[in-house]
Amino acid sequence: MTVRRKAAGIAALGFAPLAVTTALATPAAAHGSMQDPVSRVSACFAEGPESPQSAACKAAVKASGTQAFYDWNEVNIPDAAGKHQQIIPDGKLCSAGRDKYKGLDLPRKDWPATKMKAGKHTFKYKATAPHKGSFDLYITKDSYDPSKPLKWSDLEAKPFATVKDPKLVNGSYVFDGTVPKKSGRHLIYSTWQRSDSPEAFYTCSDVTFGGKNAAATPATAPEQPSDAQIDKGMEKSTVDHNGHGGDGHGEHANHEKAQGSEANAPKPNGGSEKLAETGGDDNTAPLAMGGAAVVALGGAVVIASARRRAAKARG
Repeated sequence: MTVRRKAAGIAALGFAPLAVTTALATPAAAHGSMQDPVSRVSACFAEGPESPQSAACKAAVKASGTQAFYDWNEVNIPDAAGKHQQIIPDGKLCSAGRDKYKGLDLPRKDWPATKMKAGKHTFKYKATAPHKGSFDLYITKDSYDPSKPLKWSDLEAKPFATVKDPKLVNGSYVFDGTVPKKSGRHLIYSTWQRSDSPEAFYTCSDVTFGGKNAAATPATAPEQPSDAQIDKGMEKSTVDHNGHGGDGHGEHANHEKAQGSEANAPKPNGGSEKLAETGGDDNTAPLAMGGAAVVALGGAVVIASARRRAAKARG
């Protein structure tokens, strides 16, 4: 084999790890929020973070600031790994325990609510960055009081709808569920747990079934954000739709520390933002880069050695 052919072969070997590195470093993303019934964060984004219309959204923006609602599709925990009840404290279910979204936890009777009835319902979940995973939908118990902070014990023990990898239609996950018989104002809580990552997303959707309890607290029907609003809002969003936003790395990394003794159970070992993005740890990309560099360096040494032998043979 000639020196040139050897060089070409070694160069190819050196390039392969670099290709693997690129694949490892490319984050897998999943973002979105419930659009039917409309989630709190989606409703307030649709109203306009700078000038919300409803009293509840005005209060939520005052508590959280406008950025939380431009980042409406990232109410998440990157290292949840299905341990939702252990890592999200009572009173902070709608924000997923994130201070950034604390306005979503405000206990109020006037959150914009979607009309709902018992029986089969087609749910829609806007996926600005789709990914495989499972959805669980819970509804509040008959004793639910919207004027008090939402607790895990306020939800029915089991989800009324569970679906894995639902179909994606025009940018939204679409799936059916059978809604239990209820009366008055209630809340539907959703968890979206990715199957390729420990990351999970959360939503709170206020609903009303009518009846005497609903008559005392009339609700404004919420609107879901339009595609045009979503596109325009991306200009002010800190969410990277190919990965994660630039605002929450520190918050995510310190998620468990921030919860302290408030959580309902001991915390799992936390991971960083990169764990959720790639399925590896913080050292994955650097290690791969280092391995590629070593291979490339070894290739260069072999090429130089082959050239010296060739030169001696000619001499």
